[in-house]
Amino acid sequence: MPSRRRCPVLDPFDLPDDHAAKSADDLIAADRAHLRRLGAALSREQDALTARLALVRRQAADAGVTAVDRDLEIRRLSATLRLRERYGIDMCLGRMTPAAGPPAYIGRAGVSDADGTRLLVDWRAPAAEPYFAATWKDPRGLLSRRRYRWNRGRIRDYWDEALSPEGLDGAASLDDQSAFLASLDAHRTGRMRDVLATIQADQDAIVRAPSPGALVVDGGPGTGKTVVALHRAAHLLYAEPRLTTGAGGMLLVGPNPQYLGYVEDVLPSLGEDTVRLCTLRDLTPEGAGAIAETDSRVAELKQRLDPELVIAAAVSELTRPPMHALRIEAPWADLWVSREEWADLFARADPASPHNEARDEVWEEVLEMLVDQVRDPEVPESSVRRWLRQDDDLTTTFVRAWPLLSPAAVVAALWASPALLARCAPDLPADELALLHRAEGAPWTDADLPLLDAAHRRLGDPEAVREQHRRQVAAAAAREQMSAVVDHLVESDDSEMKVMSILRGADARTVLAGADVPPPFPPDELAGPFGHIVVDEAQELTDAQWRTLIARCPSRSFTVVGDRAQARRAFTESWSERLQRLGLRNVRVSSLRVNYRTPTEVMAVAAPTIREALPDANVPVSVRESGIPVRHGNAVERDEVVDAWLAANPEGVAAVIGDPGFAPRPRVRALTPEGAKGLEFDLVVLVRPEAFGTGRTGAVDRYVAMTRATRELVILR
Repeated sequence: MPSRRRCPVLDPFDLPDDHAAKSADDLIAADRAHLRRLGAALSREQDALTARLALVRRQAADAGVTAVDRDLEIRRLSATLRLRERYGIDMCLGRMTPAAGPPAYIGRAGVSDADGTRLLVDWRAPAAEPYFAATWKDPRGLLSRRRYRWNRGRIRDYWDEALSPEGLDGAASLDDQSAFLASLDAHRTGRMRDVLATIQADQDAIVRAPSPGALVVDGGPGTGKTVVALHRAAHLLYAEPRLTTGAGGMLLVGPNPQYLGYVEDVLPSLGEDTVRLCTLRDLTPEGAGAIAETDSRVAELKQRLDPELVIAAAVSELTRPPMHALRIEAPWADLWVSREEWADLFARADPASPHNEARDEVWEEVLEMLVDQVRDPEVPESSVRRWLRQDDDLTTTFVRAWPLLSPAAVVAALWASPALLARCAPDLPADELALLHRAEGAPWTDADLPLLDAAHRRLGDPEAVREQHRRQVAAAAAREQMSAVVDHLVESDDSEMKVMSILRGADARTVLAGADVPPPFPPDELAGPFGHIVVDEAQELTDAQWRTLIARCPSRSFTVVGDRAQARRAFTESWSERLQRLGLRNVRVSSLRVNYRTPTEVMAVAAPTIREALPDANVPVSVRESGIPVRHGNAVERDEVVDAWLAANPEGVAAVIGDPGFAPRPRVRALTPEGAKGLEFDLVVLVRPEAFGTGRTGAVDRYVAMTRATRELVILR
């Protein structure tokens, strides 16, 4: 979204003529003065942030400030400035009036005036909690709460909610539901919006829950579980800064790319832009080209395998110490590596290091042992090492025993060789080994990705190791060349002070030699570790997929979002049972049971669809009506329905679900039921839902597709 710098407006209120009663001076004069003061403060703050950011960008990484610290400061200042540029005074969500003391204004970020007066309390701060959590039964010390509705930087409406008898003053602004219902009735735009202005007390309790352990946000369609999880992510990054500064940050895993595009704007609007977003496929390089596994038996077998154990066994099978002693005829002496020494050196490899990196460590130990066998003090160690690195017998023996392994090649070898797979997964019977056989060159499937991911983590990136070798060679060559240049300059120096001799210093040589070294290989930003992971549509994850995520989060701190009734595969365990079996601890389940999105007209059709296959499905209760009954028709009417809707609705978005022949149009998307998960549309045109199949999977797909509608559902058969 483009930034927009705001200047303070003369009057923050722009109420329509039919809101004349709300325009009374005694209702809005105090807010008007406060918001004008806020506008002036934001303008000063934005100027200061711009100047500070420019200064930090000009600074070199010295004077005790590391490059990492400087980059973190630039990132922090940039994020703060972007939020100020995106919002002006409409950063203010509303205000709360306590029983004692002046009103407090709540905002997307905290803002103070030049004299230190707090003009906005950050919505995530403990002081702001009563604004979101207060109810008539539990007012949290408040008399009333006011919510604003903004449009183009000015207030077009506002609503007051009485939270105690004293708050019932009979004012025209009293209305405890209009703000909420207005947000529900608004047209969709193709991007999820944050719900700070209307978040409900039960949702806020989930948002503010602490990070340790796994918190499951369980809820049916339209309960707001996704947006609540996103607000929880923003709150955790504010309340527990260690997640960003020391624990590796936060990862959000969504079900598909459409979902990521839909939600990507929410966290920046909440003041956080450091969260990494991805799908499960994005975690593995092979994921981009992987196809769906069409054989359900193969998919089931692969998801039952423990990727860590299978890959570890395969690596052991492919890495064996030489079985014979090696004699090396060096210019200075005969050097030996016995069979026992080979075995000991291989066994000493650090199990915490990726296999390909540990290979280099073991190779250096081999060289060290052989260098120690040269007893001639006249022979420099560097010369011995250089000679050994070029010895064909030594390098060939080592490379054969400990090859540089490619993750894809290891997994391919498992599927290509039933004998190797049998040694790595001894519990598999012969018929299952045969079923898993994969022809050489066959494309990867989504069922392969957990094993490929485990292989990447166990082995490391072989290309990164090769790049490191190239860097080392380049650095060594640069040092030798620089050494020769320095020696020549020093010998040619006829100055009285012999100033060129300073070049013999270690620091100077390091700086000079490093000038020609290639840049480091870029890190994999999705490899982890992460301090916290948010997983949406988690009911679809297999055990193997869960292990890929758990391996990236040593703290095992998760926000798990899902609905067991929307699982396309059987989900017979409870959330706690499944997650605890996978190794997560302190599992807590928070349920959302009110459907704020889907109209009752749509749910009246969708609920029987899912209950026919899953009688005990937790179907949420809708709280709103659209006034538009579900329509039924023939599939040939598809274009007519879409054209009529576009003509009648200049705003909003629609989706045609289940028709691969439909070409997307502006504001109208073509989706599968799986691709529609997590999304919402004003209109859903469901084409031939009976073709989705029978049983659980077909029922879930129909249920998911129907409940994407926020206003209107049309079913064509």
